[in-house]
Amino acid sequence: MVEILIDKCPRIETERLVLRKWEERDIDGMAEMNADPRVMEFFPSALSREESQKFLDRLIEKQEEFGFAVPVVEDKASGKFLGFCGLNIPTYPKPLPFDPCIEMGWRFISDAWGKGIALESARIWLRFGFETLQRDEIVAFTAIQNVRSQKLMQRLDMVTDSADDFDHQMLEPDHPLARHVLYRMSKDRFESVSKDWD
Repeated sequence: MVEILIDKCPRIETERLVLRKWEERDIDGMAEMNADPRVMEFFPSALSREESQKFLDRLIEKQEEFGFAVPVVEDKASGKFLGFCGLNIPTYPKPLPFDPCIEMGWRFISDAWGKGIALESARIWLRFGFETLQRDEIVAFTAIQNVRSQKLMQRLDMVTDSADDFDHQMLEPDHPLARHVLYRMSKDRFESVSKDWD
């Protein structure tokens, strides 16, 4: 499914944001974000600095292999790490029920919430996915309790069907966060709704 995408992921600057690839210097921002229980509310646990380093290492490896891995979002004026948002190719040890796929994912420091940063970033990467990478579909998924992320998926005009809900294969079936909801965006839907984004 994955053709060679190396070097297709650009650095993008907007009036207030820089969207770019991961670098080793991002560990401080990554570790601080992943240690925040508010940010990690809908994940199995917050991460230690060592776990965040391993996470960063995996993202850098994936971006070298595929050309992208939920790119960094930083504040343009200050250079502050705000989080990540963008496209990702899931590479779990156990496949997702809807693999192969390209997903839209995000995670932001709590200070960046409620400012439209996630929406702005995600729309840019959806456009990149459909117009540059020529994908037919992009998905997003989260724990069913994560209403905040689902609202963003809805603002992105993604659609869901309860028949697509699934138990995340990396969690025990009785884990409280196991049940996930899946949102989809087709290329046809993107071409229809994105006209109103600018």
